[in-house]
Amino acid sequence: MDIEPGELTVGQLSQRSGVAISALHFYERQSLIVSRRTAGNQRRYKRDTLRRVALIRIAQRVGVPLSEVAAILKLLPENRTPTRADWERISECWQAELDKRILHLEQLRDDFKDCVGCGCLSLDRCALANPHDALATTGPGPRRLLTPDDAPCHPGKCA
Repeated sequence: MDIEPGELTVGQLSQRSGVAISALHFYERQSLIVSRRTAGNQRRYKRDTLRRVALIRIAQRVGVPLSEVAAILKLLPENRTPTRADWERISECWQAELDKRILHLEQLRDDFKDCVGCGCLSLDRCALANPHDALATTGPGPRRLLTPDDAPCHPGKCA
């Protein structure tokens, strides 16, 4: 069967990860995961590919683009199995971006029901909170949800 200890076939990787074989092939074409080929041209994956696939699935579930996942995965060593320290290091790399994404999701969930300062004045509350679109003088977009550097904030919580 030409399988080394600690390796998985594409079927085994699919079964263990819960990801379709076609998706695994796609991930490989996108250089998110790698395999070696046997003499019979069959794919063999290192066992640590399971963790990479788990990271890809979790990132996709929360809307992280595959290009960002690929950039993070490139920071892992290719010549050895990544250690806990390797995984901690890459997790820290996108901590700020994930915090920002969480804040954007919280804004959408919690704050979009009120006037966001976009200038539409379509809600009866907007005419009171932003009469005559006064917030337009501070810049474009949803002014109550952006800080001066266009970073997200919750109304009343920004400096």
